[in-house]
Amino acid sequence: MNTQPELLTDAFRVLSARLGQDPLQVQGPGGNTSIKSGGVMWIKASGTELADAEKTNIFVAVDRHAAVAEAREQMGDGSCKTTGLDTSVTLRPSIETTFHAALEWTVVAHTHSVATITHAISPEGRDALVEKLDGLPFVQVPYAKPGLPLTREILARITPETQVIVLQNHGLICCGDSVEAVDLLIRDVEQRLALPSASMEWHEPETSALDGFTWSEYSWLGQNDRAMQLALNGTYYPDHVVFLGPALPERETDATPPAILIRGQGVLIRDGATSSQLAMLRCLCDVLSSLPLDWTVDPIGTDAEAELLNWDAEKYRQALAGRR
Repeated sequence: MNTQPELLTDAFRVLSARLGQDPLQVQGPGGNTSIKSGGVMWIKASGTELADAEKTNIFVAVDRHAAVAEAREQMGDGSCKTTGLDTSVTLRPSIETTFHAALEWTVVAHTHSVATITHAISPEGRDALVEKLDGLPFVQVPYAKPGLPLTREILARITPETQVIVLQNHGLICCGDSVEAVDLLIRDVEQRLALPSASMEWHEPETSALDGFTWSEYSWLGQNDRAMQLALNGTYYPDHVVFLGPALPERETDATPPAILIRGQGVLIRDGATSSQLAMLRCLCDVLSSLPLDWTVDPIGTDAEAELLNWDAEKYRQALAGRR
């Protein structure tokens, strides 16, 4: 089958790169974009970064009909690993290929928008979404493990008109008939959901860092009482688990955590931490500094954390991200 490389327009690459280079939209290898025509869909490869969309071949072409069949559980295992159209390409399609394929829109952009996540981890925030997104064709989808379980939840709730999908404890999906339409839609949603951010000023701890660690620039998390409790008490979205582990630990463990929170002092970051780990630590800071004081939060829970930690698809993405 012709892979239709002409689908990867400059405009599509520019939008993908813009989203990937904005830490308030995408962190590290998170998020994904796709563009389709007929039986071909190009989608970001697992473990690659949208930030590189203009300078690197981060997209893979898949058989859209086969991916839709996997989305509807008519064949395959939902991973879409065998749907690639070019057997010489070793990269895997995104673990979220199924919902991209099943959505009947030309362009689909999935981000880990900080503003969206901040609303979507909170019962009060999710209520606020209904008013803030009034007039847009949007739905909210409860938390589900990324991949086929999430696709099931999406397909159970959307209509042919749905263009904005808020994923509880996860992020945002925007869809449209063109790159330009999706770009405008994302900007509209971001403007509607914008939240003021609390000051993240912090002071250098007086105690020395543990061997193999340095005090992080995100040590605000250990010096703000509310943020500290939230950071210690749970995990609020999948990529935090994948790249930092469950919540933030208070001491070094056999699991060699990349970051440790020391109450009242700050956050220690392991020497040699990857850019993905640093990006996720910043994301936690950005989310918790934006969370209104009268909003409560729902962690994804220990069962969901365990599912992510033991998932081969995420181990693959971690391995690729670990090279950066």
